[in-house]
Amino acid sequence: MTDEETPTGDDPPAVCLGTLLTERDETLATAESLTGGLVGSRVTGVPGASAYFDRGYVTYSNDAKRRELGVARETLDEHGAVSGPTAREMAVGARDHADTTWGVSTTGIAGPTGGTPEKPVGLVYVGVAYAAPWGTEASFSRSARTVFSGDREAVTRASADRALTALVQAIRDVANQE
Repeated sequence: MTDEETPTGDDPPAVCLGTLLTERDETLATAESLTGGLVGSRVTGVPGASAYFDRGYVTYSNDAKRRELGVARETLDEHGAVSGPTAREMAVGARDHADTTWGVSTTGIAGPTGGTPEKPVGLVYVGVAYAAPWGTEASFSRSARTVFSGDREAVTRASADRALTALVQAIRDVANQE
C-alpha cells in the first residue's frame, strides 16, 4: 500500500477505522508526540467517533511519556524517544491507561532540525497495541519505522496518515484470524 492509497479505496483511513471499530464494538486511545494531536483530531473528525474514541494523550516530552503512558526510563535511555520500543510502549500505555481495545502511537522527528545520521529528519515510528479478550493470549504490540520526506507539516501529516492506516491494517489482521 502506498502513502497515497487508503484502506478502502475512496474512504479516508479515519472513516474506515470508525466503521471497523463500530462493527467490532471496540475502542481506541491515541498517544502522540510529533503529531501533537493530529491523529486524534482525524479520528474525532468522523461523525459518531464518540462511540469508539476514548481519549488522546499528547506526550511530547520524555517526562510526559513516562508519567502519562508509563514508558520506561530504561527504554528512553537505551533507545531514545524516537524508536520502535518507545512507540510500542506508548501504544500499550495509551491502551492500558484508557482501558481500550486499541492504542496507536506516533513518535518521530518532524524537522526541520533535530535529525542525526542515525535518526534523520522525517524518521517516524508508529506503534499499535491490541488488547485481545482475556485468556486468548492474542494481545500484541508492534511498531513500524518509516522515513518521510518534506517539510515539518508534510512529515506530520504523513505520520498521522500512516498511524491510521497501520491501525486499520492491524484490525483487519485480527479480524482475519478470528
